[in-house]
Amino acid sequence: MAVLELMLLLQIPDSELQGHTECAIRKPLYTPHRYSESGDLMIGGTASQVIVFLERFSFSEYPASHTDIPMIVTKNYQHVLALAFAVKEINGNPHILPNTTLGFHIFESYFSPKRIYHIVMEFFSTHHRFVPNYKCGIYNNLIGVIGGLGSETSHHFSTILDIYKLPQFFYDDSTPMKGSTNFLSLYQMLPNKIHQYRGIVQLLLHFRWLWVGLMTMDDDNAEMFLKTILPELHQNGICPAFTKKMFKITFFDDFIAVQENFNRTFGEVMNSDANVIIIHGDTGTMLNLRMLLNQGKTDHEKIFYKVWVMTVQLDLVALSMHKDWNIEVFHGALAFTIHSHEVPSFHNFIQTLTPHLAKGDGFIHTFWEQVFGCSFSNSNLEEEDVKSCTGKEKLESIPGPFFEMSMTGHSYIVYNAVYALATSIHAFYSSRSTVMAVRRRQDHKFIQPWQVVPISLCNNICNPGYQKKKKEGKPFCCYDCVPCAKGKVSYLTDMDSCTTCQADHFPNKEQKHCILKKVTFLTFEDMLGMSSAIAALLFSLTTTMVTGTFVKHHNTPIVKANNRDLTYTLLISLLLCFLFVLLFIGRPQKVTCFIRQMAFSITFSVAVSCVLAKTIAVVLAFMATRPGSNMRKWLGKRLTTSMVLFCSHVQAGICAAWLATSPPFPDIDMATMPEEIVLECNEGSITMFYCALGYIGFLAFLSFTVAFFARKLPDSFNEAKFITFSMLVFCAVWLSFLPTYQSTKGKYMVAVEIFSILASSAGLLGCIFFPKCYIIILRPELNKKENLMKRKT
Repeated sequence: MAVLELMLLLQIPDSELQGHTECAIRKPLYTPHRYSESGDLMIGGTASQVIVFLERFSFSEYPASHTDIPMIVTKNYQHVLALAFAVKEINGNPHILPNTTLGFHIFESYFSPKRIYHIVMEFFSTHHRFVPNYKCGIYNNLIGVIGGLGSETSHHFSTILDIYKLPQFFYDDSTPMKGSTNFLSLYQMLPNKIHQYRGIVQLLLHFRWLWVGLMTMDDDNAEMFLKTILPELHQNGICPAFTKKMFKITFFDDFIAVQENFNRTFGEVMNSDANVIIIHGDTGTMLNLRMLLNQGKTDHEKIFYKVWVMTVQLDLVALSMHKDWNIEVFHGALAFTIHSHEVPSFHNFIQTLTPHLAKGDGFIHTFWEQVFGCSFSNSNLEEEDVKSCTGKEKLESIPGPFFEMSMTGHSYIVYNAVYALATSIHAFYSSRSTVMAVRRRQDHKFIQPWQVVPISLCNNICNPGYQKKKKEGKPFCCYDCVPCAKGKVSYLTDMDSCTTCQADHFPNKEQKHCILKKVTFLTFEDMLGMSSAIAALLFSLTTTMVTGTFVKHHNTPIVKANNRDLTYTLLISLLLCFLFVLLFIGRPQKVTCFIRQMAFSITFSVAVSCVLAKTIAVVLAFMATRPGSNMRKWLGKRLTTSMVLFCSHVQAGICAAWLATSPPFPDIDMATMPEEIVLECNEGSITMFYCALGYIGFLAFLSFTVAFFARKLPDSFNEAKFITFSMLVFCAVWLSFLPTYQSTKGKYMVAVEIFSILASSAGLLGCIFFPKCYIIILRPELNKKENLMKRKT
């Protein structure tokens, strides 16, 4: 079996297997596409540019080595030229390897991993003779190998090269094959692929492409690609709309099956609502994709609405047969490329390239024929209409997909790899350590949105002011947009959740951003504050005028009736109540907050106490006039004065306890008003506030009750009826105050309290003193003692 396998590999007729132990094996499997240049030290290299489609292998006959007219990926010929150029440049520099020349052997892999084993044996064979593992004639002094494209290439190379500890540089970003070991002599010249995938993610996030499709070839590299990139997508909130795999074309009879699979798969891709498609693969993937796009039954109108995002290895390459094919479907595609640095002398090197002067280059004739569409005299091309190659054709006229004049990323890696080997040998020869220098690559360029950017989302974008809400049974990239809850905002599009503004900000009407709250308090400039201040001053002026009137008519009967001192005390307390209203207007300060509630509570208690004392005095005076009554001893100033002092001291005690436990203080309220920061006086203890207010209410209710029962006493000297009206107004005002105060917010709470103070004080002033002022000023004839002594008939 081993002999059969060797025979199939080398295509040696069994008649010639006799004597296979000799130093030379006759008629080995020959690789026509090779490039060799002798030197003291040799560098091995592989190229990946010749496409060969074979018939399916049959063990009844020898397999064909290659087609008569191979198809060339002409763009990849630059990889060969980069190696040859680097060797030439090093040999021309006496400071790198003095007295030593570099040479190279470059073999074509035909994109076939199985060919790699044959190439490796060529490296370790006698020069120009295929003698595996034998040293006959001129031996190749190999110092390293620069591999080609594909992880399978690297794997198969390393299987043998690692035995000899021979360094291998490869420029593919693919992951090593499953089950491969960590090869010690394998050097990857590209950065870790995870950086490329993260770059793809950043690109998608930049354009807000969160609903994307993925297409790969059906191989191990695709599995590793999906295994690596899918977690990156999910971590960044990007959903894969689909994952599709394309079959490889290896044999001629694969075309029909692959095309049917492609048409079915690509139809699903085009009908998807994902407008961005990430394609992972290599040169073969691009060639298959172009061929199937051109020959498949695809709706090309839909293709133009898709954006292709291509990975590093998926270069836009073409075969000679693609010259007339439409490439508009790739216009606007975004491709990640290997970073390169311009080497000016390389451009001159390519310009001087001519097939007639190239020695040892087995690639150039086939390349020249296919890139220029001509033929040499000894060519296999037999078409009559094909022009003859002159060798003077200009490579500058070739489009980029077929050949580039500037050094590409892959070629720059080959160029650097040659310099890395030469530098290490130089260090070895000079017997001193040095850092292997590889020329720096250019910095990353920012991706510019040079095209109209499409939308690739599972659903519409959630605008600011809305947040995402997951759709049941759908991927996390599919969601509904719901408005932010009250008091919350979303600044950006597609926010997972709305956020609450800072305490000193509030959401705008659209809930898109936060606005700084306005600082408010009841000021004298406000219409409400100004009107309250004017009303307080007017009522104060009125009270002063009433007091002056009473002082002027100090000795008249109506002033002297029912305790003149209580009348003056009541008027002064009402005047202070009106004036203390001004403490409630303006920016809250520590002093004003500290005294305003105390001053209001105590003065109001004095006023209501005076009214209560007057009411009780009326009742006692009436009862004292009855025959046999002993109530006369209770009449006089002593009882009323004691009652006022007692009631006022009770309120003073409540206020003292309030100040001692939790006094009022200036405060900032950011929560009550959604759009305002309210400067206010915090009452400290709300319980003590309502205790003080409740005590005033108790005195008022007691006065109302006593006055109500005394309202039918004789009118001539009876104030009970007017006190009843005043207490009715007072109680009505403060009973309505409680629910209104609780339901009002911000500075309007202060306005409600001011209104209640003014209304209740004005009620007392008007109901008690207006009738007396009417008699004093307008009806002086009634202000006589005999009139006051008349009884009601």
